[in-house]
Amino acid sequence: MILAIDTATKAASLALYAPGEVRSEYTWCSHDNHTVELMPNLTRLLAEQRLRVAELTGLVTALGPGSFAGLRVGISVAKGLAFALHIPIVGIGSLEALAYSQAALGEPVWAVLRAGRGRLCAARYVMEGGRGRRTSEYLLANLEELCAQIEAPAVLCGELSLEEVQKARGLLREGILVASPASSLRRAGFLAELGWRRLEQGEADDPVSLSPIYLHHTRGRHEAK
Repeated sequence: MILAIDTATKAASLALYAPGEVRSEYTWCSHDNHTVELMPNLTRLLAEQRLRVAELTGLVTALGPGSFAGLRVGISVAKGLAFALHIPIVGIGSLEALAYSQAALGEPVWAVLRAGRGRLCAARYVMEGGRGRRTSEYLLANLEELCAQIEAPAVLCGELSLEEVQKARGLLREGILVASPASSLRRAGFLAELGWRRLEQGEADDPVSLSPIYLHHTRGRHEAK
């Protein structure tokens, strides 16, 4: 059984995944208090499936971009479990997991997370070999600036309010689909499936060196660190 943990933003999520099946999933709006909320929700998730922590066989954690504090909590818990249980861990970018949720549409995907102060963090992905490949730099911009970057065909999805969804539909060119807030929800089930594919292929990350993706600003560009 694989456990997926995503605490990159206020939209936090946990999932238990067996090959080909999301066994249980819990997604909630965090009140910027992942430290207090994560472990009780994880305990409840395991209890509902009558599972012990020792029965986990792999871990998947969201790497961001996202909130410094939120990412630190989720990644620290995942690393701690990996060390304690001696099981493999993989990290998946939060925007990649979000883009993967739209993979069935077959179009390039612009995935969006909130970055604070009215800005959005976004990147473009294309689906190859069952996972997303990032084909743009990370972009930090407001909605108008983001929409000006998107070329058709494409799908825009992520942390956009209903008002922002309606506004984006008016700004974007024909041939660009804007996913609704419900279909844009970042869910740990997608994160788990991406991680399971890596684990199945024998891939794993070093829990010591695994680190979050934070963005920094350099000469007008935004890069991951």
